[in-house]
Amino acid sequence: MVEVRWDHSREGRTGIPEVIFGPGKSVAQVVTLFQEAEGFRFATRLSEDQMAALEGLAAVDPISRTAVKEPRPLRRQAPVAVVTAGTGDIPWAAEAKAVLEAMGHPVKAFFDVGVAGLHRLQSILPELHECPVLIVCAGMEGALPSVLAGLVDSPLIAVPTPIGAGISEGGTVALHGMLASCSPGIAVVNIGNGFGAACMAIKMMNRMQKSEREER
Repeated sequence: MVEVRWDHSREGRTGIPEVIFGPGKSVAQVVTLFQEAEGFRFATRLSEDQMAALEGLAAVDPISRTAVKEPRPLRRQAPVAVVTAGTGDIPWAAEAKAVLEAMGHPVKAFFDVGVAGLHRLQSILPELHECPVLIVCAGMEGALPSVLAGLVDSPLIAVPTPIGAGISEGGTVALHGMLASCSPGIAVVNIGNGFGAACMAIKMMNRMQKSEREER
């Protein structure tokens, strides 16, 4: 029985190679996917057992729950900003950061700069203005993307996270707040979807680079 049909042409079609999604796969299946061929391999949402089995085969990051083999060399380009409102949002931001870097896109991370202490956000604004795309992760009421979108001219990808208490727990309030934002220029991905946010940023960066090459 064929268990895996690896999509070797996906990167040529979409700009993003196939990525292994850990849930639903056995440890043996994940290990096989990393062993079966040379070249780039990347996995997300890995379990503790899956990560332990990949030690020695790939670079494993327990915070983002990712693993990468033969990452792409970093491109010479402006970094994508990955921002969190609080430290509780870091796992989803770390996933976005790991995806971007594995696929060769530089990242600048800014963690714990949420609206409860706006002075923290103000201090990093000059650096954020230098980033062509922003990924912003926030739980609770999900206010940070709205605030930032009113301060920068770069496209912003908002990631609601399931961090919060009471009605905020689970991320639905943050998701609705981001979708209902009055700040223009925000795209919103699903709750906790750091991977999807990174892929959107990669497509934006790829198109920017293609346009720059065509103008030369």
